[in-house]
Amino acid sequence: MVEDKENIQFELTDELIEKVELLVSNAEDKKLKSLLNEFHFADVAEILDELDLDDSVYVIKLLDSETTADILTELDEDTREKVLENLSAKEIAEEVEELDTDDAADIISELPEERQAEVISRIEDDEHREEITELLAYDEDTAGGLMAKELVKVYETWTVAGCLRRIRGQAAEVTRVHSIYVVNKEEKLIGRLSLKDLIVAKSEQKIADIAKDNVDWVNVNDDVEDVAKVMSKYDLEAIPVVDNNQKLLGRITIDDIVDVLKEEAEKDYQMAAGITGDVEADDSILELTRARLPWLFLGLVGGVGAFIIMYFFEENLPKEAIILFLFTPLIAAMAGNVGVQSSAIIVQGLANDDVKGSINSRLIKEMLLATLNGFILSLFLFLFVFAWEQDFKLALAISISLVAVIIIAGLIGTFIPLFLDKRGIDPAIATGPFITTSNDILGILIYFWIAKLILGI
Repeated sequence: MVEDKENIQFELTDELIEKVELLVSNAEDKKLKSLLNEFHFADVAEILDELDLDDSVYVIKLLDSETTADILTELDEDTREKVLENLSAKEIAEEVEELDTDDAADIISELPEERQAEVISRIEDDEHREEITELLAYDEDTAGGLMAKELVKVYETWTVAGCLRRIRGQAAEVTRVHSIYVVNKEEKLIGRLSLKDLIVAKSEQKIADIAKDNVDWVNVNDDVEDVAKVMSKYDLEAIPVVDNNQKLLGRITIDDIVDVLKEEAEKDYQMAAGITGDVEADDSILELTRARLPWLFLGLVGGVGAFIIMYFFEENLPKEAIILFLFTPLIAAMAGNVGVQSSAIIVQGLANDDVKGSINSRLIKEMLLATLNGFILSLFLFLFVFAWEQDFKLALAISISLVAVIIIAGLIGTFIPLFLDKRGIDPAIATGPFITTSNDILGILIYFWIAKLILGI
């Protein structure tokens, strides 16, 4: 039995890359086209990302625009930028004419302003050019910057029979028809239709009679993260976009939302790891240094602060209590770990819109959780220190310090992201080095203060 080719997972191998490079160097265009046409455009983009620039440009210019337009949307941003620099304005215009308006606008927006105008002027389809120009005017982080103009729209006054005739022309321009949107004569969105509703309805029925008026929508100025939350909550494959007057402007599909969620997750992950800016592993050493250094410097400052605290306490400690210093790394590590755990849970909850209620209720819950965890861990630590040193007061001081540090770290890890979110600041910045450093300093201060109080030194 022959296995269905579409079910075979694409695998990028060195042999495949070498084969493509050989075909390019020998200018065997027919064989190269035949080889690449076997793959999905996303797989071809993956191949081009591994080729040198000249070979990538050669392939883009060789294949037809209908194919390469989709390939361009899947290329790594850096690779795409370099490829576009080596294409003429006319060639880029030919590519974007094959794309939906949202993808076309995304590609053009990456060009310098002067080149944008030149490319747009070369687009032959007047309607396509006007729609792309409209989308470029919106902020990229809003629903308007994410939406596509392609959709199927019908008027409430049409009959089912007339509607079916008219939407055939509209549907030809839409890659996927998720819903049919119903508008009134002022172009205001008033409902939606499913294909099933339309097919089973009687030919003479009015669209207004079979349309559902409980249609979800987003405003053109809504933040893309809010759009993602709405679509995720209601399991929508597409959602219409309207202006302040409820006029239907476009739609956003799930594939665009997946890209938004991926980008946001990558950004939050980098921020949590103490990396500012949007960087990748292949970026230059200077760019990576600029992104990492600020948080590393913060960690350095925190370490110096911890040293100063320990230095002043050390002068007052007898030699037999030097064991306190040996447990300093443990206390600092526990404070940092608990703080990062707490902040990570809160940041995740805020991102998924799962965090409800007041800050106080969250802090109380975290305090109870930290107290329980701290008690269990400190009990183990007390037994260990007492067995090792045979000193009840020393074991008590270290274990009580651990409980206090864990509770404070949990409260800080919970409060800071909630506070930042209330102030409109990305709470992901609270995780990682920021929380770790603040808890290191405060944890050591609490540790030595309690030790001094109990041991009387």
